Amino acid sequence: MESSSNGTFHLRRTRRKRIGMILAGVLFLATILGIVVLVTLLVDVAMQSRAWLDMQFLNSLPSRFADQAGIKPALYGSLWLMGLTALISVPLGVASAVYLEEYARDGWFLQLIQINIANLAGVPSVVYGILGLALFVRFAALGQSLLAGALTLSLLILPIIIISTQEALRSLPTGLRESAYALGATRWQVIWSHVLPNAAPGIFTGVILALSRAIGETAPLILIGALTFVPFLPQSAMDQFTALPIQIFNWTARPQDEFRGLAAAAIVVLMILLFAMNLSAILLRDYFERQTAGE
Repeated sequence: MESSSNGTFHLRRTRRKRIGMILAGVLFLATILGIVVLVTLLVDVAMQSRAWLDMQFLNSLPSRFADQAGIKPALYGSLWLMGLTALISVPLGVASAVYLEEYARDGWFLQLIQINIANLAGVPSVVYGILGLALFVRFAALGQSLLAGALTLSLLILPIIIISTQEALRSLPTGLRESAYALGATRWQVIWSHVLPNAAPGIFTGVILALSRAIGETAPLILIGALTFVPFLPQSAMDQFTALPIQIFNWTARPQDEFRGLAAAAIVVLMILLFAMNLSAILLRDYFERQTAGE
C-alpha cells in the first residue's frame, strides 16, 4: 500500500516537472520571438533614418519638400509639453498619494477612490483626448494651445503617478514613522523629513516612467487639435503647437517614400528622448538610494 502511494507521488511529480519544463520552453520561445521582432523593427528604423538624421534635420522647419523638412517645431513642442505636464501632474499626483496614504481614514469612501484611480490608469488614451477636448479646449476656452495639451496629458498620467507614489510610500517600514513619532515629531514633519526622502527613488521612477508614456501619445493630441504643420516655434504656453508623435503620424501618411525616411529619423529622436528619460529615472533612483543609505 505504501509503495503504491509512493509510486503515485513520484508519477505526479514527474508529470509536473515535464509540464513545468514545457511551459518554461514555451515562455522562453515567446521571449525570444518578442526580442527578435523588436530588434528587427529597431534595425529597420535605423536603416531608414540613416540618410536623414543630421543637424539640418534637427534645426529645420517642416516643409512639403522632404530634403528641406525638419523636426525643430515638433521637438520644441514635445519639450514644452513635457515641462508643462510635469509641472502640473507631479505636484498633484504626489500630494494626492501622500494624502491617501498618510491622512485619509480607512473606509468605503477611500476604497471607492482607490478603485476609481486603478480603473482610470487603464482607460484608453483616446478617452482622455475626448475629455480634454470638451473640458480644456471648449469649456475652459484654452483652444489648441500647449496648456490644453499639457492638462490633457496630465489627466492621462495622474493615476499612474498616484499609484506608483502610493506603492513607494507603502514599501517603507512602519518603524520609520513610529520612531519619528516617538521623538515628538508632527505628522507633517515625519512625512517631509523621513517618508518622502526615503520614498523618493520609487516616486521619481514612477513619475519619469509616466512622463515617458505621455511623450509618445498621439491620440489625445490629435483630438484636442494639435497641428500637423507648424512653421514656427512656440513661445508661450498659449501658443499652438505640434509634437514628435504628431509629426511622425503626418509623415507616415504621405505617399512619398522620402517622408517615411523622415518619419524613421523622427522615431529615432523620440526613442533617444525616451531612453534619456528612463536613464534619468535610474540615475535619480540610485542617487537617492545612496543619499538615504549614507544617512
